[in-house]
Amino acid sequence: MLTNMGQADRRVRIVAGLVLLGLVFFVSGPARWLGLIGLVPLATALAGWCPLYALTGIATCGTRKDRS
Repeated sequence: MLTNMGQADRRVRIVAGLVLLGLVFFVSGPARWLGLIGLVPLATALAGWCPLYALTGIATCGTRKDRS
């Protein structure tokens, strides 16, 4: 699979994903489930590939590498 995210982008997404997932535990009421949106940046960071970046042709990595 091709990567289209650099290390800095992946780190930011991991932190953002974990913060959003933390809302599930620290916010009460129905709004707490919005924290599950944190799964999206976390999953894309762990995969190293963002579908939105692929559609728009954006790549934040220095060079595109084959990770297979």
